Amino acid sequence: MPEFSDALDVVVRREIADCAGLADAERLSGGASMETYRLVCRRVSDPDASFVVCLRRGPDGEDREGDNVTGVAAEAQCMTAARAAGVPEPEVLYVLRADDGVGAGFLMEWLDGVTLGARIARLPELENARSKLAFQCGQEMARIHRVDVDAAELAPVLRRFDPADYLAETWDRCKEMPTPQPMIDYAARWLAEQLSGRGSVELTLVHNDFRNGNIMVDADAGLIAVLDWETAHIGDPMRDLGWMCTNSWRFGQRHLPVGGFGHYEDLFAGYESVAGHSVDRSRVQYWEVFGSFWWAVGCLGMADRYRMGSDATVERPGIGRRSSECQLDCVNLIIPGSVEFQPAVRELGLLEPDFGRRPSEPSPLGGSHTSAQAHAAAGDMPRVDELLESVRDFLHGEVRQATEGRTNFLALVAGNSIDIALRERLIAPQLHRYELERLTALVGDGMASTGGHSAGDAEVAEQVTALRWRLVHALRDGSMPLETAGLANYLRTSVAHQVAIDQPKYSAFRHIASL
Repeated sequence: MPEFSDALDVVVRREIADCAGLADAERLSGGASMETYRLVCRRVSDPDASFVVCLRRGPDGEDREGDNVTGVAAEAQCMTAARAAGVPEPEVLYVLRADDGVGAGFLMEWLDGVTLGARIARLPELENARSKLAFQCGQEMARIHRVDVDAAELAPVLRRFDPADYLAETWDRCKEMPTPQPMIDYAARWLAEQLSGRGSVELTLVHNDFRNGNIMVDADAGLIAVLDWETAHIGDPMRDLGWMCTNSWRFGQRHLPVGGFGHYEDLFAGYESVAGHSVDRSRVQYWEVFGSFWWAVGCLGMADRYRMGSDATVERPGIGRRSSECQLDCVNLIIPGSVEFQPAVRELGLLEPDFGRRPSEPSPLGGSHTSAQAHAAAGDMPRVDELLESVRDFLHGEVRQATEGRTNFLALVAGNSIDIALRERLIAPQLHRYELERLTALVGDGMASTGGHSAGDAEVAEQVTALRWRLVHALRDGSMPLETAGLANYLRTSVAHQVAIDQPKYSAFRHIASL
């Protein structure tokens, strides 16, 4: 039970019909920014019976209104307005007040269905649902976009963005972050060029996070709920269609652009059947690229929240490393092409369909890949990679077998973060030296040696960071044209190399590795 369970018990007794009190409260896994709890309540009418209610709560009970989110009260208001317009939504039962002592959030109807994106994309028992799901998503998006924001009193509580404003706001957030990510700035420049000369668009209610993972699916009925309205705003309705098609939410099913379960034409047909007008395909393409750009920045923001201590869970830095995945999606969309991978990537087996070997196995890389027998013969203590692997295997094995729910999920995340650290330790030095050469050719002044001696790995990494900043500034101030010779090739290769470290199973990496 959470620490606020006593206060929550008072609330559910007072606000939820037929509730005699709180029997259990379990925080569910998933949710990159909000907390979700399954509340089991005892019935007044039947002491032996219980029923379930859902609590949606801000991180640590805080309302992040203004931090790229609407605030929980406005989110609840959006859900109520969408439900009134015929969109399948759980009923909002009560919006928490500050004096309730539970934190910012609201209680809503509990619905049973599948919400995990990977399961929606792959479970055999959902095959029939998937056949109609893209069409249904298009229909519900159109219903959302038809909501009268003035009549629903949403206009005063939601932010208003035209496409240029939204691009500028997102790019400004990136500029505040203490990390140079040239591909993000390249994508921002590309997006700005696409908007140049375009006319204005009609602005509507936009869910803004309508994707696989924020919908609930039933095996027979298909789509039964649209969830997670925390970033809703008034903007270009095609944002919702493009976001649903962003590769991050296809869960490995790259060939099925709509959420990993459907095709563009089915999504568009569903939308047009309700909206009564055709979908602007070019605008959807723009928002698909924007989606990867936006989430690349959003992932970096998760890492910032970890560093500032506002949400210091093991999940946050792991999500931060997903920024490179989104950047690679941008690469594949706007500067596609093959990559000449460095030998370290191939020798570690990362280009093989099943990866071939684990980091602990012997490899031509040497160093920490020297065989265990050789280290034992030399009388060495357990190596750093052996220590890390033992912890990873413990998390993925014994801990996951002995836990469930959120703890089980976080053990998986923690083990994956250790895998990232292992890959970075093994191959990053070679990748940095290669990147230094490329950056020096683009922006100059790279140094391969210091004071007559070859630079060490740490010195090379520092030089790479400094030159990345130089490139970032040149992209931001416009002094480097996007067509600069060697720029696209550098970005394509450096981002692919980073994903080789961060998540070599990601579908965009598997695609570019196969070219």
